[in-house]
Parts: sequence; C-alpha cells; structure tokens
Amino acid sequence: MVSKVFSIGLSGINGYTVEVETDFHSADDTMLYIVGLPDTAVKEAQQRVRSALQNTGMPFPPAVFTINLAPADIKKEGSYYDLAIALGILCCEQHIKPISPKSAFIGEVALNGEIRPCKGILPAVISAREMNFDDIYVPFENAQEGSVIEGINVFGVKSLEEVINHLNNEQIIMPTKMEISNLKSNYKDILDFSDVAGQQSAKRALEIAAAGGHNTLLIGPPGTGKSMLAKRLPSILPEMSFKEIIETSKIHSVAGMLRSSEPLVLSRPFRNPHTSISSAGLAGGGKIPVPGEVSLSHNGVLFLDEFPEFHRNVIEVLRQPLEDGVITISRVNKTLTYPSNIMLICAMNPCPCGYFGHPTKKCTCTNQQKEKYLSKISGPILDRIDLQVELPPVAYTDIIKRSVHSESSADIRMRVNNARKIQQKRYENQSISNNASITSAMVQKYCKMNSAAADMLKDIFDKLSLSMRAYDKIIKIARTISDLAESEIIEDVHIAEAAFFRSLDKKYWQK
Repeated sequence: MVSKVFSIGLSGINGYTVEVETDFHSADDTMLYIVGLPDTAVKEAQQRVRSALQNTGMPFPPAVFTINLAPADIKKEGSYYDLAIALGILCCEQHIKPISPKSAFIGEVALNGEIRPCKGILPAVISAREMNFDDIYVPFENAQEGSVIEGINVFGVKSLEEVINHLNNEQIIMPTKMEISNLKSNYKDILDFSDVAGQQSAKRALEIAAAGGHNTLLIGPPGTGKSMLAKRLPSILPEMSFKEIIETSKIHSVAGMLRSSEPLVLSRPFRNPHTSISSAGLAGGGKIPVPGEVSLSHNGVLFLDEFPEFHRNVIEVLRQPLEDGVITISRVNKTLTYPSNIMLICAMNPCPCGYFGHPTKKCTCTNQQKEKYLSKISGPILDRIDLQVELPPVAYTDIIKRSVHSESSADIRMRVNNARKIQQKRYENQSISNNASITSAMVQKYCKMNSAAADMLKDIFDKLSLSMRAYDKIIKIARTISDLAESEIIEDVHIAEAAFFRSLDKKYWQK
C-alpha cells in the first residue's frame, strides 16, 4: 500500500508542495529509506520518527519502508518533514484514517513524540494557502504566527499522539485564531527626539528621511549626537501597513527570530551591526543561505555607525539592495533572493581622529590618513545616499534648553505620517510607496516644479557637476520636503533645502 501526505518545503521565503509518498513491504527487520534529495537532517528523520512512533505506543512491524519526497529534483533541507513522514507510515499501516489531500503537515518530531517548533512557518502557511490547502498542521509554538493568515485553518499541535487522535476523530483540535485588529506597534518605550540637544538641522534631515524613506549620512566630530539621533529614528517612522508587516515577518520567521509571544514584527526593524561584521553577515549566506542584516532590515532601518570602519567589501555589498531593493545570495547548492527595501542611516567622523574642522580642537591626522579614511566609501555608494548632513559641536545653551524647546517624537511622527499618506495616495497604482523609490522614468510624472525651482535646479546641476543619480536624489528629496509642506508643486525653497542636505557636494553658491 502506498500512502501520500503533503508537507511544505521552503526555498528562501517562498514555499512549494512536498508530497511525502510512503510504501512498505514485509521483511525480517524494520528498515526506513528516505529518497528525494534529502540532506543530512532529513535522512536523520529515520531515527527520530522510528523512536517517536515506538514511544507513542504505535506498533512498528518488521517491514521495509520507502519514503519518497517529491519533487525529487529539489534538495530537501531541515526537519520540516518529520511529522508528514510519521503520518505517512501510520497511513500505510492503517493506524489512522486516510488523510485529506487538502491538509499539509510541518514539524520536527522529538524522540518522545513531541512536536518541536520550526523556522519559516509564516511563509509556509502563506504558500499553503496559495496552493489551495484548507488545513495546515504546525508546531504549537508556531501556531500564532501562522494564524494571522486568513483563508486557511492553522492547527497548533503539541505531540504526535495529539495529531493521531485528531485525525481519528477521537480528540478534536480547534484551529488557532488571532485578532489581527489587536496587533499594533508600540512607541511607548522607544527613545524620544526631545532628549537630543540642539542639532535642529540634523533632526530636520531625519524627519525628511523618515517621511520619504531616504538614505542618510550623518557626519560630525565625536559627541555631536550622531548615534543618539539615529537610535531615535524609529520613534518617528510611520506605522507599517499589514502588507509590510507580513513581508517583514516572513524574513524574520525564516531566520528563526519570531517568538510565540510576538508572532509578528509590528514595528519597523532597526538593525545596528558592529563594524566587524562580514560580507556574509550583512548580505546573508551560509551553506543554506539565511537572511543577513540588509534583509532583516527590510521595511525598516539599517544603521551603520562609524561607517568607514566597516571593511570596504562589506560596504560594497550595499550596492544591490540600495539600488534594487533585493539582495541575491549565490552558493554552490542554490541561489536565493531576499527582499531588502531598507533605509540606510550611516554615521561617521570627518577624519580618523574626528576633529577635522572642529572650532576648538585641533585635528591630528595627516592628509594621507584623511584620504585613506574617506576612500573606504566609494563614489557609487555615496551616490546612493540621499541626505548628507554635517553636525556641528553642540552649544552649551542648546544643552540647558533641550527639555524646554526640543520637539517630541510624537509631534514629528504626525507630520511624517501625513507625508506618507500623501505618497501612498499618489503611488497607489504603482509598485512603490515612498518618494525614495521613484524611478528616473517617474520623476517627470510625479515631481512637477514651478519655473523658479527648475531654474535653481539647473544652476545647481551646472555648478556642482552632479551625476545623473545625484540630480535625481535632489528632486526626490525636494518632493518629500514639499509633501511635508503639503504642497503638490515643488518650489524653489524645497529645491534649496534639498541641495543643502548634499553637504559632500561643493556648495552651489560658491563661485
């Protein structure tokens, strides 16, 4: 007798159907053979499943069991298929009723029959629904993250015995339900902009960055508040849409970073890797490629403090995600693409000692040291950074007045949310949602400006000898500034402010 039980395999964050076919023939001893390109973890299911069935009280007669994981031309990885394999054996032995082809099973089986949690349950449930499954059985600890997906019943199971009793209608398990309307991001415990003394220009730049999704570079000597400002950026970011929540949560699910108490990523990610991170740590990788920091920052912020201290090869990894919004990881076994639509925030000193241009402290660096320090950041990377902001030392008067005159994050976030709503309405028929994602072809359609703004932009372009990418950046920033001002037309004041935040270019008014 041949039985068939369905499971879900994962390739990156995309799922596919796996048919677990089981056949057995009587023999003098019990043997299990798993075929269908299984990796080591899948092959070890032979011992896990055998012990689990015996410890659950299921008879295991002398027989040769052949288990095929179809399609056989795709590498099967991990312990996702344990539960389906165990049920396939029980179906062959007719210990459970025939299983509906509309049901899928995922879970690692422990030696005592318990079902252990797995990574990637959320994308697996989404894929199961897209492949028209009615029911999916997942580990109990993963049921909350899967239950947010409508159109499919998600059953959280604790043990193999519990699944057997349910399938035999002896002890019914109810599907897990979650109220999506109760899921909201929480800004209560996030650091607030009102704590930052002075630096009004930098605060304004980060408001523009948050409103339009723009990449930003903060430049200034030590102690000017670069890291302090960046770490408060999440407090003014707009709330994620449900689509963005699911996109982000899928990546964190594959990385094994979701918990039963927090089954979804509700706030925009803020990732702050150390300067010692490798290219694989930033981009993702491993024998089975897993998401790196750029993908874990999807729909959120990737903050790189002490930017030139990162290895040059690590910095160059950012080219593809900043340009295309995805990162492709190629390995011998497979090539995977993860979404990486990020807002990059970088902070750096103006020189190795940090005091070049400081009004009171003398810089001790040689010209060669300065050039070597700055050369770690290539021109193409700088071209992909929209806002370039210089932070001066904080004045004493700003420090003593910060609690009185500093604007709160809640007030800034109101303007940011309003600007994002304008952009969402503007691009509702496009595949983008913010100004930073506008393509060159969209600039003419969505970035209308008056004659004074056009004349100023031409003057800036000629005097600074801008690249085409830098030219587009100024227009996109100006588009965001006009949205914050609730102006449909880009005016000359918007262009002037946008150009002001390109501080690494020569000042256009210099002759």
